[in-house]
Amino acid sequence: MADGDETGQLFDSERAGEGANARPDAPPPDAPLATRMRPRDIDEFAGQSELLAPGSALRVAIESGEPHSSVFYGPPGTGKTTLARIISARARGAFEERSAVNAGRAEVREVIARAEERRRGGRPTIFFLDEIHRFNKAQQDALLPAVEDGVLTMIGATTENPYFEVNSALLSRAQIYEFRKLTDREVEGLLRRALTDERGIPGPPPVPDEPLTFLASRSGGDARVALAALERAVETTRAAGAPEVTIQAVEDALQRKSILYDREGDRHYDYISAWIKATRGSDVDASLYYLAVMLEGGEDPRFVARRMVVFASEDIGNADPQALLVATAAAQAVDRVGMPECALNLGQAATYLALAPKSNASYKGISRAMAHVREHGAAEPPPYLQDAHYPGAKQLGRGTGYVYPHDEPGGVADQPLSPEPIRDERFYEPNDQGFEAQLRERLERLRERFGRS
Repeated sequence: MADGDETGQLFDSERAGEGANARPDAPPPDAPLATRMRPRDIDEFAGQSELLAPGSALRVAIESGEPHSSVFYGPPGTGKTTLARIISARARGAFEERSAVNAGRAEVREVIARAEERRRGGRPTIFFLDEIHRFNKAQQDALLPAVEDGVLTMIGATTENPYFEVNSALLSRAQIYEFRKLTDREVEGLLRRALTDERGIPGPPPVPDEPLTFLASRSGGDARVALAALERAVETTRAAGAPEVTIQAVEDALQRKSILYDREGDRHYDYISAWIKATRGSDVDASLYYLAVMLEGGEDPRFVARRMVVFASEDIGNADPQALLVATAAAQAVDRVGMPECALNLGQAATYLALAPKSNASYKGISRAMAHVREHGAAEPPPYLQDAHYPGAKQLGRGTGYVYPHDEPGGVADQPLSPEPIRDERFYEPNDQGFEAQLRERLERLRERFGRS
């Protein structure tokens, strides 16, 4: 479910969840839909199934009412604040919440002072600090003794990598939990609940499946964005007196156009095919356009990145060996950064791949070699190339007579290296594009030396 706002609101310092049934106060009926629909307990929580699997450390801590100091790390709208408040409702102690956006060392000292007072009375304190990465080193250091001594249990939330933004001393005393973006299905489930739940939209106009599915897929895994857009779309529909919420109303609420794109149907394959062919044809503008359609249509960027890695070897190969490094780096960036920022990495890779010299010689070479093996089977390597490390290998003639190339002029020996039956086969035929032109010249000289020209 969605994270909370960043107003820095401080919960009543004396409010505590004294048992499994304790819950935060209900939001007012005019609160935003995302606030009204905030899950009240773990059973209503959507997403993060791995973190909250039965028997997991986090779930056990929540259900036992004895949380440990933690840092919740992940994108907005994935449930970090929501889960912290669920923890507060179940915990046997007081709960205080601050946002690092507008809290300083003085406020932290006040929280710690109250926690020390409660501790003397045998009552624990849970301190939830949103946007913890906005605290500087001195502010984070002010928390350290209280966390280390158990004066309070700290739960920090951040959208930034805590290993870069949170002091290592503080991290060493807290468990890091990484939150993932909600899936389209999880977001759509939240939207459907908001249309029927008593806390949701009262008497909404009908919302057909198409606009609801579109909204879920275009929310970027952010429950707060999806629920806010649904609320705006319903309000717009009511104001216009329309009979039902349309995809146009959802587009207006999201300020994004609907793109006819099916990630599991024909268009998924049509657009990746078009991207490959445009990039192979060195049309950088067409390559970027088809990439943009896929990303705006909600395509999984990891799928695109995998195709780029394949393309770098299949269509560029040794004409520009750097292309594979660029594509691989883009794929790593996609995993590390995610959407929407990784669109920049994919765009950079697409332009490089489109403008690089092209050669499919490596692809054709391995294809020819594999076809030959399938048709004729595997020919045995010459005995002098076979493994000779085990006892008795030399008696069998293994490794005997091998000529070490580094000891030969030019680092190349005249000794045949292919199995005898295929010594006249030529699998790799480089073209004259880019770096591969240099490889072609060298290959011709080597084949002539080997008597295979």
